Amino acid sequence: MVKRKGLPDQRELVLCTVKRVTPFAAWCKLDEYPDVEGMIHISEVAGKWVYDIREFVKEAKQYVAKVMKMDEQKRFVNLSLKRVSKREEKEKINSYRKEQRAEKVLEQAAKELNKTVDQAYEEVGFLLQEEFGEFSVAFEEARKSKEVLKILPKEWIDVLFDIIQKTFKEKEIKLKVELELRSYAKNGIDKIKEALKNLEGAGTTVKYISAPKYRVELKTINPKATEKNLRKILEESIEKFEGEGEYRFIK
Repeated sequence: MVKRKGLPDQRELVLCTVKRVTPFAAWCKLDEYPDVEGMIHISEVAGKWVYDIREFVKEAKQYVAKVMKMDEQKRFVNLSLKRVSKREEKEKINSYRKEQRAEKVLEQAAKELNKTVDQAYEEVGFLLQEEFGEFSVAFEEARKSKEVLKILPKEWIDVLFDIIQKTFKEKEIKLKVELELRSYAKNGIDKIKEALKNLEGAGTTVKYISAPKYRVELKTINPKATEKNLRKILEESIEKFEGEGEYRFIK
C-alpha cells in the first residue's frame, strides 16, 4: 500500500475507503495517509439533492475524493466527491496504480538490504516523495541518471539503481497506418513501388493488404514525436506520388 507522510494538501485528490455511513455523512480512512481520517458530508456527495446518502456511498468501498478542509491537530479532513470530475478520478486511479508498481522497486530494494518496508519509507521513501512528488517520477529520472539518487543514504543508491534499470525499461510502441495508393498511369505499378520504397527508406515496414491498401508500421519509444514525423513523410510521399493517396492511423 503506497503511503505518504503528514497530511494531504487542500484540494488534493486522495483515495479514501468508507468505514461507516450515517444519515448525513460518510466516515472514511485515507488510504495513502496513515492515521488520517475524513468525512464526506451529504452535501458533498453529489451535484444534486441527495435523499439517501447510501445510494451514493457504500461501506468498505474506495472512492476518489477532494480535500476541502483540514484539522492538523486531529489529523482529520473534510472531503468532497461531487467536486471530483470523471477525468480527475481516472487520472488519480491511474496515478495510484503507477505508484503501486513503483513501490515494488522500493520493497525489493529493502528486501536486498534486509530492511522492512517501513524502514524503506523512513530512510528513502518519504525523501523521494518530498523531492519528486511520486516514486514513478523519481525512478524514471534515476533510470536516466544515477546522480538523481545522490540525495539518498549511500547504502541504498547502488541497490535501487540496479533494480530501476531492470524494471523501468523504455516501452516500445508500434505505430500502424493504413495507406491507400491508386495510380491510373501506364507505369502505375512502378510509381506505387517507388512511393513505398520511399517510405521503407524512412525506417518503416510496408505490408501489402489488398489493392489499393497497404499497412505501414514503425516501432518507436517516442510515439508523439514519431507520429508527427511519420505524418510528414506520408504526406510528402503522397504529394510526390502521381496518383491518388490517403492514409489513416489505426490502433
